[in-house]
Amino acid sequence: MRNEVIVQLGAGQEVRINLDALTPMAPDAARLWLDQQFVALECEPLRATGKLLSADRVLCVAQAAGAARLADSVWANEFARAASASLGRPMLRIDVASMSVTY
Repeated sequence: MRNEVIVQLGAGQEVRINLDALTPMAPDAARLWLDQQFVALECEPLRATGKLLSADRVLCVAQAAGAARLADSVWANEFARAASASLGRPMLRIDVASMSVTY
């Protein structure tokens, strides 16, 4: 089974992060890391109610990070580890343009 996070940024721009060689992140640590990035990147909840699902948090952080931050391999690896652990899935496709996360 592949362990990979793919971030589709649109216009054929895609970032693939292979998790096979990376140490898995604990789910609690992953949620904390994503929460910190959500605040640091000044993300806004997607829903008018303010409710923030784990998949929404991953999507918002990927969108706010953009190509520049995802080009930083250290940050991208941490993001991929956190996204995979928080959603409990070894394979993720995060499509920023369509605002969707698939497993």
